[in-house]
Amino acid sequence: MRAGPARRAKANLVNPVRGTNSRAVIHSERLTLRSWRESDRDAFAALNAAPEVMQDLGGPLARGDSDAKFDRYVASFDQHGFCRWALEDSDGRLLGYAGVMPSRSGHPLGPHAEIGWRLVRSAWGQGFATEAAKASLRDVFERVHLKAVLAYASAGNVRSQAVIKRLNMERAALLDYSEPLGAEMWHGMVWIARPEKYL
Repeated sequence: MRAGPARRAKANLVNPVRGTNSRAVIHSERLTLRSWRESDRDAFAALNAAPEVMQDLGGPLARGDSDAKFDRYVASFDQHGFCRWALEDSDGRLLGYAGVMPSRSGHPLGPHAEIGWRLVRSAWGQGFATEAAKASLRDVFERVHLKAVLAYASAGNVRSQAVIKRLNMERAALLDYSEPLGAEMWHGMVWIARPEKYL
């Protein structure tokens, strides 16, 4: 049986991770993307507890859930060579995070890499998310040799969609999916980035 477009697209999402090294800092024009420190844990929890920051993501996280997420981000670089990076401005202020992560186990789209970001409210509207995401994509395509990275956002999350548009990612409507989020269903629109646009 010949695979349809959706099946062929989905099959291309599984990317080998090879050629990783211990590099743990990326510099962009205005930002430093770095590995996490234990001293970041409280600021990370505050970011995840901010209602306005979390309004499109199921609401604020309890401290235990935030700590578990923090631990996953720390472990991701050690295990896979890429992660959600801590973002610092030129004054060393922690603005949030951005970067590429392996998909969680059991994701509706199967194994893949996906990019995401989350910034403190005071850092919105300054292009930081786009700048950090571009640097992250370039890094995983150049250093880790990923073949594709997904981004997803709900239809109502216009801020994330604006960032995705500025990243010049390709819409992949055949991969759109739904899954439970709390008591409701979350509907994800999907985009894909490939190396040729970033190297």
